[in-house]
Amino acid sequence: MPNASRPAIWISAMFIGIIRYTRPIEEVDRVMEAHREYLNRFFESGHFLSCGRLVPRTGGIILSRADSQEEMVWIFREDPFCREAVAEYEVIEYQPTRWADEFGDF
Repeated sequence: MPNASRPAIWISAMFIGIIRYTRPIEEVDRVMEAHREYLNRFFESGHFLSCGRLVPRTGGIILSRADSQEEMVWIFREDPFCREAVAEYEVIEYQPTRWADEFGDF
């Protein structure tokens, strides 16, 4: 479970969540509003840094951070896409070694 009391900037593991739709796009669209609310929740908590759709529209990507892979998996399982079984996640952990100045302190 995420730590809601952490400061806005903290040292953590970095992750890429790859979302792949497993159901027709019409079923995905029925869950989209709840998915956007989920994204907002974790952008506000500081866990999510960037997100977007894949081209073509077969899923999406979320660039994120958490204290552990277990925490990140827990967060991704909270996504209505997962709960409604319209998509699945692949979670990739990485250690950033360089980033653009525009990215700021993350």
